[in-house]
Amino acid sequence: MIPLQRSDYDNPWKEALSLYFQPFMAFFFPQIESYIDWDKGYEFLDKEFQQIVREAEQGKIYADKLVKVWQKNGSEIWLLIHVEIQSQVQAEFPERMYVYNYRIFDRYRRPVLSLAVLADDNPDWRPNSYSRELWGGRVSLEFPMVKLLDYQGQGDVLSESTNPFAIIVAAHLTNQQTRKNVNQRYDGKLRIAKSLYQKGYSRGDILELFRLIDWMINLPEMAEQEFKKEIQRFEEEKQVEYITSVERIARQEGIVQKSQEVIIEVLEVRFSELPSALVEKINQIEDPDLLKTLLREAITIDSLAAFQSLT
Repeated sequence: MIPLQRSDYDNPWKEALSLYFQPFMAFFFPQIESYIDWDKGYEFLDKEFQQIVREAEQGKIYADKLVKVWQKNGSEIWLLIHVEIQSQVQAEFPERMYVYNYRIFDRYRRPVLSLAVLADDNPDWRPNSYSRELWGGRVSLEFPMVKLLDYQGQGDVLSESTNPFAIIVAAHLTNQQTRKNVNQRYDGKLRIAKSLYQKGYSRGDILELFRLIDWMINLPEMAEQEFKKEIQRFEEEKQVEYITSVERIARQEGIVQKSQEVIIEVLEVRFSELPSALVEKINQIEDPDLLKTLLREAITIDSLAAFQSLT
């Protein structure tokens, strides 16, 4: 059996949330989505949230997003939504949700709603609350939760929906279900990729979603090369009028790899030997814009500890 590398969960989800936040809310939390005044836009508060995480001493969780939105009540009151993408079972997860929730409220004094998307493969793990009691006193938090495994039996829903997160969920589940079978993995990735052309997505969305699929479902090198050839043949048959997605991705992969190498080299020159965990984190970052920002920081930042807090 050909071994598969560990797939990246958190970074694709984080990027998908950044690209498609309203579709995310509409797909997983439609009732809550209906309360938001989307005409007023929304704002990601990544830097603010990372400060809260550091203060809470909980460590960095890549796919957490803090978003400022406005309610449909005609006022300028704003709401903070804390989104969790949890891909592994963790006993302390409900407590962490509580800690982040109260720290967000403590800093902003605004209503805070914490949401959880559980992306693990344990069907029985479904935390949606935290509570603690002592001598008649009690604190608690309840948070809306969705479980991705529940979509396993909803193939028709995922195939018929044009919401980008139907594609993301399908890719995530395919990744989970085919870890030990390369042929099934290849077929699943190919089926999802081809479906992009059948849902009426724009050119930009096809390229973005294709990139996320490729990120989430890795294949052994030989299977990946055959996959790219098949996608190229498919696009030729469909007479697609823009460049082949995989060609663009291949070019971007070269840019990404070079950027990762330069950041590591600059940090090594400035701060000597780097922790292996930091090198691994840098090599996992695929966003060219983020890598560009990190390169600037690597050149100018005062300490290695300060740089580590950014990754």
